[in-house]
Amino acid sequence: MSKVSILVVDDEKPIRDLLARALGGDYNVKVAADAELALKALDDDPSIALMLSDVRMPGADGVALLKAAKAKRPGLAVIMLTAYGNVELAVEAMKSGANDFLTKPVELDQLDLRIAKALGDSAPAAAAAGAAPEPELEGIVGASPAMAKVLDMLRRAAPTDATILLEGPSGTGKELFARAVHRMSKRASGPFVAVECAALNQNLLESELFGHVKGAYTGADSDRRGRFEAANGGTLFLDEISEIPPSTQVKLLRALESRSFERLGSSETVSADIRIVAACNRDLGKLVKEGKFREDLYYRLNVIDLHLPPLRERKGDVALLAGKFVKEFSAKNGGKVAGISKEAMGILEGYPWPGNVRELRNAIEKMVVLSQGGELGPDDVPAEIRSPSSGAGDAQGDSLEAAEKAKILAVLDECSGNVTRAAGKLGISRRTLHRRLNEWRA
Repeated sequence: MSKVSILVVDDEKPIRDLLARALGGDYNVKVAADAELALKALDDDPSIALMLSDVRMPGADGVALLKAAKAKRPGLAVIMLTAYGNVELAVEAMKSGANDFLTKPVELDQLDLRIAKALGDSAPAAAAAGAAPEPELEGIVGASPAMAKVLDMLRRAAPTDATILLEGPSGTGKELFARAVHRMSKRASGPFVAVECAALNQNLLESELFGHVKGAYTGADSDRRGRFEAANGGTLFLDEISEIPPSTQVKLLRALESRSFERLGSSETVSADIRIVAACNRDLGKLVKEGKFREDLYYRLNVIDLHLPPLRERKGDVALLAGKFVKEFSAKNGGKVAGISKEAMGILEGYPWPGNVRELRNAIEKMVVLSQGGELGPDDVPAEIRSPSSGAGDAQGDSLEAAEKAKILAVLDECSGNVTRAAGKLGISRRTLHRRLNEWRA
């Protein structure tokens, strides 16, 4: 099979030559020194599947080239290269149709991964057929070094059948990653079944996981399949795994070891062919040391450990995420918002985001809904983010736990102490919120 053709656009010859040499083994690389020559190359060679372009160049810059190239070839994959700190240009590029962007100096291993992602899982076949890339990482946005490491491991682990443990603070998007694992696995055509372990008491959780037969307990008036059976041939996502009671942990361990179980009230063994992805917003290893979680279950779950970083450790991703959310909520509200001003973006990037991506998304939605239209400015940023000294931002210099505590207490105050409303706004279960409050009272 012939190599996929890639166009490298950069006004600096040493960089063009470096990239051409680095990529030449796997791709048919063509080069151009400016936007004009790049557009001519696209006209002359319809086989070019991806353009790798610098953002800052003499004459027409990379964003202008991107727009012109997309007008000619809507299906062209594009990755932009930008100097560190040019976040606004990167956001503009993503809004204009870029698949991805990388900061200079480029790490060649990372570049290979990003090109493969932009072209799709089967790059040569996708290019030859003119197919769009697979939406395997749908909803996941991030180009920071912290996220790059996670995505690299995700891409390597997902195609296997290994159990994956997703650890990270609330609001980092653990279910998004779980769904990405499923889409990138050989089980993608099977079901994806999610269980929020913290939302159910012990009896209900066991019934939810393993099912029950008629008469197993009061109210069980018919046989019912559990989530293990429902996920047969696919992926079972166990969210907030740390909240599972000790007795249920024993049954879960056996089910994970043998992929078999009994419905409540039945002695008949049922088998299920499933892949497990678990998630936890607490340090599960620490809970094991404290005797609050079974060590054998922990090691059974922790085959592949993916730690999702908090948003404040993902430099540059705030702008990318904010741009994505503005576009999303503006479309839902009549397209009245054009973007975010430099000043407003500076405020957003300076805030510690204890509620992580979920908090940023909620903030952008509020800004867009209440906006008068045009560009979002500093006055559109919610007061608690604009003046963090009066809210969750007090914890900026403290630990993540302190930041999370400040955020939760601020939302509780806003909800007049209503735990149900506060939990909904925070995107966590009432049980998790009660546990957090009890820990702080202890």
